Amino acid sequence: MSETNKMVPVWLLTVTVATLLLTTQTYAQPEANFKCATESATCRSLADYSSTNTTTLKEIATLFGVKHFLDLLGANNLPSNTKNTYPLTAKQSIKVPFPCKCGNLTGKSNNIPRYKIKPGDTLSQIANVRFAGLVKYQQIQTANKIPDANNITAGDTLWIPLPCSCDKVGGSSVMHYAHLVESGSSIDAIAQEYGTTSQTLLTINGIDDPKKLQAGQVLDVPLPVCNTNVRNDSVDFPLLVPNGTYYYTANNCVKCKCDSAGSSNNSNSMLQCEESGLKPINQWSVCPSAKCSKNVLIGNITSTDSCNRTFCDYVGYTSRNISVDLVTQNTCAVAPSGSGGSGSGGSGASRSILNGLAWNKLLILIHFLLFFVYLL
Repeated sequence: MSETNKMVPVWLLTVTVATLLLTTQTYAQPEANFKCATESATCRSLADYSSTNTTTLKEIATLFGVKHFLDLLGANNLPSNTKNTYPLTAKQSIKVPFPCKCGNLTGKSNNIPRYKIKPGDTLSQIANVRFAGLVKYQQIQTANKIPDANNITAGDTLWIPLPCSCDKVGGSSVMHYAHLVESGSSIDAIAQEYGTTSQTLLTINGIDDPKKLQAGQVLDVPLPVCNTNVRNDSVDFPLLVPNGTYYYTANNCVKCKCDSAGSSNNSNSMLQCEESGLKPINQWSVCPSAKCSKNVLIGNITSTDSCNRTFCDYVGYTSRNISVDLVTQNTCAVAPSGSGGSGSGGSGASRSILNGLAWNKLLILIHFLLFFVYLL
């Protein structure tokens, strides 16, 4: 065999291996469509975001249309005096709050974020780079009724339909979190990190095999929230505050935090609310009274014993006032089995995404190498 003939298979091997690696690395993740059963239901949701470059909290708030900067701070449990110039490194993950609305059995961000097209932008770049893969370019195209995905105009504004849901999970209120799966993660690891079960994640995301989870996939993760006595006629109903976060409500006059430290789940944890001490926003010039009586402010405990405590609790607000009520909580209640908490849920999802992809690549590469060795 001549030297020229010997070089052909080697050249083919190089091209084939490169093509194979490129194909496996750019394997498309499925579209994220979160189930949302109640038509026109609204709630607050969260999205996972990490910029490809260094950025600031202000730039993220602007990109996602976060109306109240304190919402971004509370969602990440950052001190309420954190400046909007707070720096974030490239690939640093942050949770972004946004309003969700249900329609046609799925949830989408309620008319935000709004993105102004820049010169040189493509729908693919906007989806994958600007918004870190939280949506596919086809979803942006459909949401904005764009006839040709390759023909968009600089200066036009696009609605970015982030996935979300307002559904309860297992009969309990949760905040749905659009989580970007990291390379090397697994269903078990995600469930343990966010206080849910592997089986819950598999069920609500329609995953029949945990090993099918892919890096970069957007996963619906239901975050446990603290219990509240907020009435369904309150402006902020349902008041969903996940564990380890806080939220300013009632036009910034009330601060509520969820802290279930020392508990395996939030089923017996009440939202802790108090006067914020901040200047009100919107139509109020001063904060309305938030007292259960002359000397009992919101958040004050009036009595307690071994299993019960009575306190002045926040129960909602209207355009004119803040409502409070004396509430007795049973602090010895036993959480129902199987609710909240971490665990595997019997899913058997023990192998990481990275391991699965690595084995698949290795086996295919071995076959190609054997084939070309035979040719040589």
